[in-house]
Amino acid sequence: MTDRKSARQPIADQMYDVLLHQFMSGERGAGESLNIGALSRELDVSQTPLREALARLEYTGLVQREALRGYRVAPMMTRAEVEQLKDARLMLEPRLAHDAALRATPEFLAALQDSVDEFERSADAADSETEGFDMYWRSDNLFHTLIAEQSGNQFLALAYAALSGQIQRFRLFSKFGRTGARQAAPEHAAIFQAIATGDADAAAEAMRLHILGATGRLLGS
Repeated sequence: MTDRKSARQPIADQMYDVLLHQFMSGERGAGESLNIGALSRELDVSQTPLREALARLEYTGLVQREALRGYRVAPMMTRAEVEQLKDARLMLEPRLAHDAALRATPEFLAALQDSVDEFERSADAADSETEGFDMYWRSDNLFHTLIAEQSGNQFLALAYAALSGQIQRFRLFSKFGRTGARQAAPEHAAIFQAIATGDADAAAEAMRLHILGATGRLLGS
C-alpha cells in the first residue's frame, strides 16, 4: 500500500490519505469500526502512524473515538444534526462572506477563483466517481476556508475552524448521487462574484442561500 506513495511523504500523511480515500469511496462506511491492529496488518504499516492519522481524522469530525472501544468512522448525521449545523452555519458564514468582501485582495480572489473553477470541474463527476467526489470535497472545503480566513476576525475564523469538522462530515456523508454539486457550483460562483465586486451584503445573502440550498438538497426538501 505505502509503495504507491512518494517515499518523501510521512507515513502518517500517507495513511491519512488512504483512509480518507476509503471513506470517500464507501469502502469504509459510516459507523464502521476502525481496529488499529487490523488496519496495521491490512495496510502493512506500524500502529504509530495509524494512530497519528486517526487522531487527525478525529479532529476533522470524520472519525470518532470511544472509550475502551477505539475508533470508528463517524455515523451518518441525523436530520436534527443537519438542521442544527445549518443554523450554526447561518449564524457564522454569511458574516464571514460579508467581511471577506470588504477585505478582498488580488491574491485572495485568485485563490478563491481557483477553488470555484475546481469545484465546477468536479460537478459532473462528484456523484459518480471517487476522484470526482474527492475533488468536490476538497475544493468545497478550500472555498469556505479561504473566505473564513479572509474575514479579518481571528475569533470568527477560529469558530469556523471548530465547526469545519462537522461541515466535512456533512459533505462526506452526502455521498454519491446526493452531493448536489451541479446545483452548488453556480452558488459558489454567485458568492465569488459578490465578493469580487466588494458587495458585502450580496456576498452574505449569496452565502445564506447556498447554506440553505445545501441543507435542502441533503434532506431532500
